[in-house]
Amino acid sequence: MVAAIIKGLTLGILLGISVGPVIFSIIKQSINNGHKGGYIFISGVAASDIAVILIANLFTSLFQSIMDHEKVIGISGSIFLVALGVYYFFFKKAEVSDEGRSLVKTFRKRDMAGIFASGFLMNALNPGALVFWLAASATIMADSKTEQFPNRYRFIVFATCILFNIGADILKVLLANKIRPKLTVHNIHIINRISGLIFIGFGIALAWGIINYVDKMH
Repeated sequence: MVAAIIKGLTLGILLGISVGPVIFSIIKQSINNGHKGGYIFISGVAASDIAVILIANLFTSLFQSIMDHEKVIGISGSIFLVALGVYYFFFKKAEVSDEGRSLVKTFRKRDMAGIFASGFLMNALNPGALVFWLAASATIMADSKTEQFPNRYRFIVFATCILFNIGADILKVLLANKIRPKLTVHNIHIINRISGLIFIGFGIALAWGIINYVDKMH
């Protein structure tokens, strides 16, 4: 199934190089909360991708129904991003050690659940991700019809794509974790503010884009 692996890698590269709020969140989580926070966040993103793939392939009518509410999803996503941006810009504080360096947070179960949920929701409420998986699923299902084992073909493509992205996200966490010990609390505070502005900008751009797109479609 070389063709399926190549197809999955192609989709993985397309998804991995797309610039969006998720990539900034992975880096920010890793800088603020260490590698554990980054890994929890990307597990939420991966769970969201897997859920969307399953719905798109097993419950096509349900996925289409979800896409019919693209405006609601887009506005909800933009509100989520703006709220997250406001939190990181105005309220997020780094924990400080006696030496003035940031501390790696000790995670409680609710902290881990919150980080996981933020990764899941940020990805799930992104219309761009939904449209990507809708187009990818339609293409892969069409391609699989010419294969001797269509179900296996689809599984390999999606599995390769997801595993590639998880691997790429892990590299982002590791790179962010390498520079983290060199950052002062002041620098992390600046990074939080920059991240906040990025999220607010993405949220406003998402709302503007989705409203104009839906209005043109109607």
